[in-house]
Amino acid sequence: MRAVLTAATSLLALTGSALAQPDGWSEAEITELDSAIQSLMAEEEVVGLAYALIDEGEVAHVAAFGYRNRKNAAPLETDSIMYGASLTKAAFGYYVLMLVDEGLIDLDASIADYLPRPLPEYDEWADLADQPQWRDLTARIILSNGTGFANFRWLEADGRLQFHFPPGERQTYSAEGFYILQHVIEEGLGLDLKEEMQTRIFDRFGMTDTSMQWREDFADHLADGYAMDGTFEPHDERSGVSAAGSMDTSIADQARMWAGMVRGEGLSAEARAEFVSASQVIRSPGQFPTITTEEDPRAEAIGLAAGLGVITFQDETGHWFDKGGHNPWTGNRATCHEETQRCIVLLANSVRAELIYSQIVEQAMGENPMPWWWVYPEQFVE
Repeated sequence: MRAVLTAATSLLALTGSALAQPDGWSEAEITELDSAIQSLMAEEEVVGLAYALIDEGEVAHVAAFGYRNRKNAAPLETDSIMYGASLTKAAFGYYVLMLVDEGLIDLDASIADYLPRPLPEYDEWADLADQPQWRDLTARIILSNGTGFANFRWLEADGRLQFHFPPGERQTYSAEGFYILQHVIEEGLGLDLKEEMQTRIFDRFGMTDTSMQWREDFADHLADGYAMDGTFEPHDERSGVSAAGSMDTSIADQARMWAGMVRGEGLSAEARAEFVSASQVIRSPGQFPTITTEEDPRAEAIGLAAGLGVITFQDETGHWFDKGGHNPWTGNRATCHEETQRCIVLLANSVRAELIYSQIVEQAMGENPMPWWWVYPEQFVE
């Protein structure tokens, strides 16, 4: 399939000036990157891919290529509604730090301190009635994926939520932990997560095409999904609000969000530092499978760790952080360099895009320590 350039957003509309950063990407470099992305898409039959560049905490470039619906030849555009998947976790972690700044929650206090009754007394968490370790869960442990839970309870042989490691002992990527922290915020603090995320994150960063729940006005410009084998999957209308991954969004909005987060807008300096702190050391050879005691020395070599909704790592140039979002029809990635406040954000409605992300990130960001072997272990076996 030949990839088609369908939209390159007006930089004037997003940033007020056209590529005004003297030390950022030149117009020639961006043109070259756009061309390289389209060539890679054609080579790997990626249906649709949108991306943004951020430099010194400001949006530098936003573009979209290919199709939001291949059968209808509907072009993917910079305001097309795409599934954010687990990029939601980074936005949620940033939001929780706003609550920390306001003294509404302590990162290191037991979640039991915020609930009107013990967690296992709620039907959804009854599995934990004979597992008192739940009291050791904190916001920091949950946001840094140190709960010890599997990603989802339905992955367990008996379908029961259970601790595989004591909380805080190992990094074990888990949506279940995020569900619990959402419960604490809604039931314990009495806050509506949908409205909180809308006003504190999406409205703050001018994200007019983003929501934690389906909106009817999304229907006429949404991007459908495509599996690794090219199978079509219509964009679903998510009725529930999930801190782990219900965000619908556009690349233009994600550009604004990641620019705001890399700048630290809305947080104290102390809270912003916690966002990318090494809260949970990562030793595993891959993000998935999540439950393992195996270790990989490459993780320690780059200081691989979990921050609060992101992962962090280092090289001689400084501190990096990253977050992905994935399902069988979606491949998203945001990779940032802390000191230069530079990021590349990638959204794709075709999971095949994950096959080309390492090449795109390297061309955009230069040589970097991004642990591709960890985030996509099935693709980068060495």
